[in-house]
Amino acid sequence: MSEHFTEQPFIPLKIAVLTVSDSRGEDEDTSGKLLKERAETAGHQVVAKEIVRDDVYQLRAVFSRWIADPDINLVLSTGGTGVTGRDSTPEAIQPLLDKTIEGFGELFRQISFEDIGASTLQSRALAGLANGTFVFCLPGSTGACRTAWDRILLPQLDSRTRPCNFAQLIPRLLER
Repeated sequence: MSEHFTEQPFIPLKIAVLTVSDSRGEDEDTSGKLLKERAETAGHQVVAKEIVRDDVYQLRAVFSRWIADPDINLVLSTGGTGVTGRDSTPEAIQPLLDKTIEGFGELFRQISFEDIGASTLQSRALAGLANGTFVFCLPGSTGACRTAWDRILLPQLDSRTRPCNFAQLIPRLLER
């Protein structure tokens, strides 16, 4: 076992996966499938999965429903984080966030730079907290989702990762 893991018990999280796309159906949703498979392989439970058009209000409706659900610990979205006119995931989620996790987008772009160079500037990947629910907005490419999951999310969603991880914070997210 890695030096960054302890013998603590694993805590499975309940995850919702949202694919943001105007053109993909379930058969073409390779990014959403990858995130679902990776999460389940890691021992988490995917409790919801949807594909929604890249429309700010439709996205907010789904994000809001999942953020309000006490049985969902985390929302993973893929798509809509670019800079074109149709990319609206950041605009949809930002008003709903109680706190942003700036380091996520920064780290994602730093790691992505190794693979795609300066093109990583076009990603507006972001993360935050809303009503005690973690929200991670990833680019739509399967490679970007693989990078984010394997290099950042997998260890941070594992309650055994030390010195700290997001999973261990869940019971304290709604403290006042």
